[in-house]
Amino acid sequence: MRYWIETLGCPKNHVDSEKLAGYLGREGYAPARSIEEAELVVANTCAFIETAREESIETVLDLAERRRAGARLVVTGCMAERYGDELAAALPEVDLVAGFGRSLTTTSVALRASSTPDFDLLNLPRPPARAPWAYLKVAEGCDRRCGFCAIPSFRGDQRSRAAEEVLAEARDLVAGGVRELVLVAQDLASWGHDRRRAGRGEALEVLDEGGTQPLIELTRRLSGEVERLRLLYLYPSGLTEGLIEAVLATGVPYFDLSLQHASRPLLRRMRRWGDAERFLERIAAIRRAEPDAAFRSSFIVGYPGETEDDHAALLDFLEAAQLDWAGFFTFSDEPGTPAHSQDGRVAGELALERLREASEVQDAITARKRDALVGTRQSVLIDAPGVGRTVRECPEIDGVVHLEGARSVGDVVECTIVASRGTDLEAVLG
Repeated sequence: MRYWIETLGCPKNHVDSEKLAGYLGREGYAPARSIEEAELVVANTCAFIETAREESIETVLDLAERRRAGARLVVTGCMAERYGDELAAALPEVDLVAGFGRSLTTTSVALRASSTPDFDLLNLPRPPARAPWAYLKVAEGCDRRCGFCAIPSFRGDQRSRAAEEVLAEARDLVAGGVRELVLVAQDLASWGHDRRRAGRGEALEVLDEGGTQPLIELTRRLSGEVERLRLLYLYPSGLTEGLIEAVLATGVPYFDLSLQHASRPLLRRMRRWGDAERFLERIAAIRRAEPDAAFRSSFIVGYPGETEDDHAALLDFLEAAQLDWAGFFTFSDEPGTPAHSQDGRVAGELALERLREASEVQDAITARKRDALVGTRQSVLIDAPGVGRTVRECPEIDGVVHLEGARSVGDVVECTIVASRGTDLEAVLG
């Protein structure tokens, strides 16, 4: 029996798909070379915002058309968990809708899988990585209740993995050829706090003296296991001085900060911490310690109640912060979130106009940042023939470095940047 998994959404979903691949392998399935060859086709869906749900539905329908006769189509992931019964009723093309940790190999047809998990997806083994880098998911769910986010409603409260489980998976990945690990969680800076509160913390996790974050010691331990360690999804209030020092000590001075906006009044409506002044203070502190640090963030425009002054504050912040990378999204009204009942709706056309304005500001900043790298020498990890990344680029998210005559995939080579092409760079060896 052969399977095909189509993955949508964030890096955390990609880890889930790898775990599912490992599970299917132990069930006797082998990966197919194409959708058309597979007897089992799995769509691992995203439900974070409306556009992601639309893409997921389109993908499911496309898979239904392309699968071979008699192949079973299973929908799993966030949409399956959040809208399982509705999906099962609305998509007769689908043979099974299975939420997190439910069996994908049951022979039931057109049914929703049981609500009781069959296995712990978070801690399942995974197959060897197919690239010299890999995401490493260290927690599931989130304890925060941001105004716009429905994730806790279907992913649940934060559930951190034990440190030794994380370290064991990291060692397995490195043994398989991985040279860069990318830590992911919904709220990475809070890793381990739930285990501490529940009295399940190990020596590595229960570091109460001085209020030390568990993530600091985990970062230190992991950086000793792999050449590059990158941290994604850092909530700004969790970016303590100790964590900043730990990140800089890894040799990958890359800070992915979950900011969402810069206006203090709007951030409070979002149920978020911080404002432009506090964010700029943290960024400046990092740059004082490491002038070459790279920064990424994402921002929501058009959130209910966003005024022209709020938008102007965001544009001013972008100019002041000079982030290397940023993504912008228009507000998505998610049922069950606090924002769903808030007043002050922003017209869709106005939200799109604000998104274009913010993107134009950031695109110019990113271009200048990339241009400034021309003439510098950089260490590049080769991800694929002729394509690599410096520590300034996160895989699958940021730009890349095109390198002619590069060595084998997985090599780290010294090169000189000779040109900047939009978000990408061109380099030569030496």
